Amino acid sequence: MSVTIKDVAKKANVAPSTVSRVISDSSRISEKTKRKVRKVMEEMGYHLNINGRVLVRQSTQTIGIVMKNSSSHSLHNPFFFEVLRGISNVCHEHQYSINLTTGDSEEAIFQDVVHMVQGKRVDGIVVLYSKEDDKVVPYLQEQNFPFVMIGKPLLYSGNIMYVDNDNVQASKEVTDFLFQRGHRNIGFVGGDFHFEVTNARLSGYQLSLMEHGREKREEWIKHMELDNQDANKVVAELLDLPNRPSALVITDDYQALSIMQALQSKGITVPDDISIVCFNDTIISKLSNPSMTTVDTQSYQLGYASASSLIELLTNEEMMKRSIIIPTNIIERDSSTRLNNPVG
Repeated sequence: MSVTIKDVAKKANVAPSTVSRVISDSSRISEKTKRKVRKVMEEMGYHLNINGRVLVRQSTQTIGIVMKNSSSHSLHNPFFFEVLRGISNVCHEHQYSINLTTGDSEEAIFQDVVHMVQGKRVDGIVVLYSKEDDKVVPYLQEQNFPFVMIGKPLLYSGNIMYVDNDNVQASKEVTDFLFQRGHRNIGFVGGDFHFEVTNARLSGYQLSLMEHGREKREEWIKHMELDNQDANKVVAELLDLPNRPSALVITDDYQALSIMQALQSKGITVPDDISIVCFNDTIISKLSNPSMTTVDTQSYQLGYASASSLIELLTNEEMMKRSIIIPTNIIERDSSTRLNNPVG
């Protein structure tokens, strides 16, 4: 016979209603009691009847995840893997499953979202980006469907819950870091400028330039996607300049690795010939050669906070929507160096 809630309640010496509240992670139950009841559940091999719970609550116990690109493309970047790890751990704690978009184009991803919503396949959605001309977020708003964004919302109407870093300030600080180490000619390499995160980091870079009395030079600001062809093109264009940067701010350490490899293929040494700083502090920045100076954006916490906020929104109808800013810090490694005789 399967173990019931009453069996768990009897062994834990609590009321069956307490066990039910522990299962739903009610805030009315103390953490001490939750730990005791969960331990008994584990010892007795109690498993929640998800199908029955779905019927009673009209809940799928599933959260949808909308990827920035196709899942195969996005998961090449360890940043998204860390975000998903944070989301997954929250879902495990609350007994939710995850449903990822798998489309290989923006339209296909949007259709995945429509199927999630119209087919009642998920209870809520975490959107892993903020982007101009995006169809997903306006659609979720029109459907009044629960969602949380990772990234600051753009020109959408209404109160949107989101989790983000202060990317403007973080980028300004890491550009200041280079100025403090004697660099004067500092370039910027960003991803797709349709995404809010790229523009926020560009804004921070520009603020630092202004504060240090340096004019923005368009030829030092480059755009690239994730592939090595873009990195080779960016590096070729920078090396062809009569006055090239002594340092680069790169908006993602996955892109930074591609840039470093392209520089090395041209005989340019990092950091002796050019310094590099980047963002996210994934495993790439630790294991690259040289290891990368980077802004730790706490990608796991971005995922964890977004999923926690969404589940709270789903379980507490009176919850006030809010934004959460995850702090950042600079981790200095070997890809940046101090210039003793600044030029320019």
